[in-house]
Amino acid sequence: MKPYLNIQQVAKLTGLNAYTLRYYEKIGLIDAVVRGDNGFRQFSEADLGWIDFLKRLRATGMKISQMLQVAALRRQGPVTIPERRVLLQIHKQKMIKQMSQLQENLQIIEDKIVFYQIMEDKE
Repeated sequence: MKPYLNIQQVAKLTGLNAYTLRYYEKIGLIDAVVRGDNGFRQFSEADLGWIDFLKRLRATGMKISQMLQVAALRRQGPVTIPERRVLLQIHKQKMIKQMSQLQENLQIIEDKIVFYQIMEDKE
């Protein structure tokens, strides 16, 4: 990887569009990105790692307001690690509950499919 990537390159690598990346920076999800002599954003490998983590939080249903809490604590440094861990543990428990509900719903759908197959075979 180059030492720095521009916003278009980061958009391509992350799947987030440039507007979303700028928005995330504006609201504080992404720390202020270093700018080159030309004024363009220069994203680092660390920035990419953080963006990947944000994408995963979002994909698991975490609200942006909660993501902002995690980002704000991260900026405060290692002293906030216990708080960040607790936030992630709470989110994990929410995900486990959602996964359990999905499994239950999947089982009901599978049962209905079997029921329909039996009904079709009787015809």
